Amino acid sequence: MDTQLQDLKDRLATIKDLGSAVALMSWDQDIHMPAGAAQGRAQQMSTLSRLHHDHFTDPAIGRLLEDLEPWAADQPYDSDGAALVRKMRRDYDREIKVPSEFVARFTKARSIANSVWPTAKQENDFAKFAPHLEEIFGMTAEYAGYVGYTDHIYDALLDGYEPDMKAAQVEAIFIPLREETVKLVQAVRESGQAVDVSCLSGDFDHDTQLALATKMVQAFGYDMNRGRVDEVAHPYCTNFGRDDVRITTTVDPTFFNSNFFSMLHECGHALYEQGSAPALEHTTLAGGVSLGIHESQSRLWENLVGRSRSFWAWAYPQVQASFHHLRGVPSETFYRAINVIEPSLIRIEADEVTYNLHIMLRFEIEKAILEGKVKIADLPQEWDQRMENYLGVVPSTVAQGVLQDVHWSLGLIGYFPTYSLGNIVSVQLYEAAKAAHPRLEDEFAQGQFGAVLGWMRENIHVHGSKFTPNELLKRATGSEIDSAPYVAYLKRKVADIYGV
Repeated sequence: MDTQLQDLKDRLATIKDLGSAVALMSWDQDIHMPAGAAQGRAQQMSTLSRLHHDHFTDPAIGRLLEDLEPWAADQPYDSDGAALVRKMRRDYDREIKVPSEFVARFTKARSIANSVWPTAKQENDFAKFAPHLEEIFGMTAEYAGYVGYTDHIYDALLDGYEPDMKAAQVEAIFIPLREETVKLVQAVRESGQAVDVSCLSGDFDHDTQLALATKMVQAFGYDMNRGRVDEVAHPYCTNFGRDDVRITTTVDPTFFNSNFFSMLHECGHALYEQGSAPALEHTTLAGGVSLGIHESQSRLWENLVGRSRSFWAWAYPQVQASFHHLRGVPSETFYRAINVIEPSLIRIEADEVTYNLHIMLRFEIEKAILEGKVKIADLPQEWDQRMENYLGVVPSTVAQGVLQDVHWSLGLIGYFPTYSLGNIVSVQLYEAAKAAHPRLEDEFAQGQFGAVLGWMRENIHVHGSKFTPNELLKRATGSEIDSAPYVAYLKRKVADIYGV
């Protein structure tokens, strides 16, 4: 079987290179590409995506898998070879259902939509983006029809980001989480306590912000020799292999949180990709197993570490040294400000308690559009109404509302629930790491983060996609996904800040 396994790996190396080329062109589109090149870039990415799909669905790969499966069944379950055959069978069976012509067409549509979205957002012009959004949702439904589903069209899309997860399961998790969230928000409101957040607004020099946040993510363990930081309209992390993992961010010179916490968030994604085992490189096992597990890493570093008292015991003197007007602001005032619980318009700036309401809103809207219950033309009004119902705030512009996220322009329908799943899992993983290293938070106060990173490397990162998300979580924590630890964490945070 050595020959067949090597043949499979050689083919996958080519496939991975084609995928990396598409990802690199997408990153360049956001960072460097001249605006007039959008149509040409869309065609280039369409061609490469079609070639990637053709290579992935080559019948020769199907024959190799048939030859290798009896051998893989006799190997240890956690061996790289057995995991590769297992993962490839699942992915191959899904992808052969999708025509190459559709892949090329969808890639082109997404590339064009992604080039239009920043301008539409900047100009506060939903009409400019609406035809592209109509096309994206239509083609997403077409894709769901190709891959198939039993219970709900959303299942076919969610499965691409969170394998084996169903919309009904997400709803079962969201219903009690929504109830607990509403109770916490009500408790904060009834406490009558106001948190002074004025210190977060003011003059925060652009370059100083970038330098400070970059220093922080390097302290976490982000290897700048294998990464870089750039600015975009909406922050994200991308990679072209474990040795080229890039962070993007946005910088608001009048508001501290935007760049700082988005950098910590994207750093969590980057650490995951940089920590994938070298032996898995150039195979489908390299990198994160699912978006939920990926989000557990970003939310862990952003919130459980980055908003902790112990972290700020170390970080705040450096922030004060960078921004002199904060020297007169007590550390407790600043800590409470960055942990304020207050409904807001922008998801990526939302507090830990209300954040999941933003996700539930998007999940419900996506389902409603796919079910034909909401029309694209009515989306701004639908968005505003749901924002008022969920969070009690209403956007004054579509840039603050329906156009705030980049995901739909990229065709990432079915993605949003993974943010809340990641929130839940982040606490399960953090508590397991803390049980193994009880002095974890004492070390944060000294600017040392190696213990938590080391635990994540050993229990999550190094395994790449060898196991399903549920298998990986059970191996690391002994439990399946469980929102109870997360809710308990939120209650402790509310008690700490508001005394309720």
